[in-house]
Amino acid sequence: MSLKRINTVLATVVVLFSFYLGVSFLLAPEASAEGFGLPAWPTGDAGAFLMVKGNRELAMGLALGVLLIKGYRRPLGWALLMTAVAPFGDMITVLTQQGSIAAALGIHGLTAAFIAVAGLLMLREAGKSQVAPAPAPAVHAA
Repeated sequence: MSLKRINTVLATVVVLFSFYLGVSFLLAPEASAEGFGLPAWPTGDAGAFLMVKGNRELAMGLALGVLLIKGYRRPLGWALLMTAVAPFGDMITVLTQQGSIAAALGIHGLTAAFIAVAGLLMLREAGKSQVAPAPAPAVHAA
């Protein structure tokens, strides 16, 4: 399997997972929040912050999806690297709020690592495709 195909599959997984998380937090925020890893969740009017997470996930998925569909490989690689900051931040939040260490590392940490690796691989692929071949030596007629 080529690097381009692997990268396309990895980026597609990230896009689809972002859509899944976004829709889950918008349609069933309380149910989705249980697996996040924090010990307590906002209730009442403060529960709307869970929907903010859903909106963030949908926006990330849309941005990455457009880059993927349009074939902008290098910008997609950079966007994936930037997107990895969100689950990394979630991991730090869970750890600093006395949440589940297993969820912090196992869910958010691994997600951040997966997205970062996907971004690095995409940049590697894009870098290889931009390397121009060496010019052929000139042939002199004798």
